[in-house]
Amino acid sequence: MTWTEHVDGYCERIDPSFWAEPVNAVTNAAFVIAALVMVYRLRTTHAPLAWSLTAVLGLIGIGSFLFHTFAQPWAGALDVVPIVAFILIYIFAASRDFLGLSTLWSLGIMMAFLPLSAALIPVFQSVPLYGQSAGYLLVPIFIAIYAILLRANPPLSRGLAIGAGLLMLSLTFRSLDMPLCETLPLGTHFLWHILNAVMLAWMIEIYRRHRLAPPAAQG
Repeated sequence: MTWTEHVDGYCERIDPSFWAEPVNAVTNAAFVIAALVMVYRLRTTHAPLAWSLTAVLGLIGIGSFLFHTFAQPWAGALDVVPIVAFILIYIFAASRDFLGLSTLWSLGIMMAFLPLSAALIPVFQSVPLYGQSAGYLLVPIFIAIYAILLRANPPLSRGLAIGAGLLMLSLTFRSLDMPLCETLPLGTHFLWHILNAVMLAWMIEIYRRHRLAPPAAQG
């Protein structure tokens, strides 16, 4: 593999041209719009990690746009890296600020995520339908685990559960893209973009609300 070879992994793409995936490309605006919404929501909030997550959310849209237009491995890297960064930052934030763990423990959990996810990919690849999204499946599981651990804080737990549900729905559309290609030539990947943008903004919103909650309500 070279950094400039053509990548064709989506139903909508039928040739190597820049605008071969117009809907997949344009719907990445959802990430930028979601980031701008969160900038507005955070305008009076002192929460450095929330601001960092919002910046990364915008970068996800840019990286994904580049991948769905240039469709080359270098652009694929710019697509994946911000997503991984968002996941890791959020794991650290949730461990420290939701669970109340120390910074060291929170960093440890964050650092353990990637090797654990890599180790579980062969298992997740055997899951019907979701096999091609195996690299993402540990994320909703993590969110669901945090929701269970935080059940003593119903608003936070419920918010996380909603986030896990939204992510599973968006992963469903991501996974259906190629299997439904003959029936839906446009594919369903664009719905992954839209729903994922909503889900990521929602996760930042949950964190924002937690940071603004009185200490007694934070658990």
